[in-house]
Amino acid sequence: MAKHYIPNSAHKDEMLKEIGFSSIEDLFADVPKGFIKEFNLPEGKSEYEVFLEMNEILGKNKTVLEMPSFLGAGTYFHYIPAHVKYLIERSEFLTSYTPYQAEISQGMLQALFEYQSLIAELVGLPVVNSSMYDWGSAMAEAALMTVRLHRGRRKKFVVPKHTHPERMQVLKTYGKGPGVEVVTVNWNERGQVDLEDLKEKVKDAAGVYIEMPNFFGLLEEEIQAVGEIAHDAGAYFVVGVDPTILGIVEAPGELGADIVVGEASYFGNPMNFGGPRAGIFAVKNDPKLIRQMPGRVIGMTKDAEGKRAFVMTLQTREQHIRRAKATSNICSNEALVAVAAAIHIATLGPRGIRELGEVILKNTAYLKKRLKEVAELPFDGVNFKDVLVRFEKPYKEIHEHLLSKNIHGGYYVKPHFPELGEVALFAATETTRKEWVDALIEALREVV
Repeated sequence: MAKHYIPNSAHKDEMLKEIGFSSIEDLFADVPKGFIKEFNLPEGKSEYEVFLEMNEILGKNKTVLEMPSFLGAGTYFHYIPAHVKYLIERSEFLTSYTPYQAEISQGMLQALFEYQSLIAELVGLPVVNSSMYDWGSAMAEAALMTVRLHRGRRKKFVVPKHTHPERMQVLKTYGKGPGVEVVTVNWNERGQVDLEDLKEKVKDAAGVYIEMPNFFGLLEEEIQAVGEIAHDAGAYFVVGVDPTILGIVEAPGELGADIVVGEASYFGNPMNFGGPRAGIFAVKNDPKLIRQMPGRVIGMTKDAEGKRAFVMTLQTREQHIRRAKATSNICSNEALVAVAAAIHIATLGPRGIRELGEVILKNTAYLKKRLKEVAELPFDGVNFKDVLVRFEKPYKEIHEHLLSKNIHGGYYVKPHFPELGEVALFAATETTRKEWVDALIEALREVV
């Protein structure tokens, strides 16, 4: 009988008869004709043959150490201490999912509690969940949350026009069903949020959002003023942040943020072709805000014997007790990514976080200085990681030349903001070496 298991074709006719069909074609008759395709698949191969073929394909890839990359715009090469990977591969973390049963999940619950505590210190707000899918989903959930806090009487969410385009797409997708109106605010001549335009558009807004740094890599200089404008209009103030900057700038909570979102995976997690991620979500210690948070909050309490214990204090999924009152249906909340971030942050400590930010700032400044020698920088200000660069030639030609020199160039921005011309974002982190930047500039001299 074993020969019939894979695939179990011996009983095909009997199974079709049981469900009322005479053929496979009848079974799939409701599929539109245009979606039915014939696949010209090759003959099967042995596992070893597949291994050789996959190895050959993967051998075409180059790591960021073999091919220096200046491609930023949200995904960056950070150094991760070796022990982070070792610790998260322990089965206690690696196989854990949602710790429904606190009595057998104390280790994972404590790790997530530590993550929450570390993020709370970084962002300057006391209540943190654990965690969201990524920065984009956290920002979109924050928008929905501000609408709920106004009981649906306000549905406008105001964001800078120069918000990360991918996060903007996520926001619009999340907001389409509930009818959230996304209103954009222009940037000024320095690439900063235009405060006068914001004042005109903030009326009746549920929330106002700003990023630090912004998509152009610039530190917004008027974040506190943006928060004051939002609060004066009765809106909630939401700040999106790259946490690697928080050792050298004031925390968003200290600047008046009601809600802070961001990307935790910049700590402890490799680029991994863009994922997985872990979104930060933090709020002020206000019962109204806490009850409307998406995700879950881990709390510390005492068990029946008076010993320290950890539990899921807040669970807002529809699959839990909240049902129709759920604030979100977030499920796979990237807990392992959050634990990796917690381990990395704990390893760095306050001094290490500050030094990390200082090195990134220094390397970004050097990249910016050298780029000025060969191209135009549309905006002036303090850059962190990303630097926006404008070229006279089509950037595609420039990028292809850089690739021929074994250098990966910047992120092409013109498709998102055509009014800026042939612009691209070039990025630096603490891993960027001086000789990489020098090689980039020499290669650019040959083509620009």
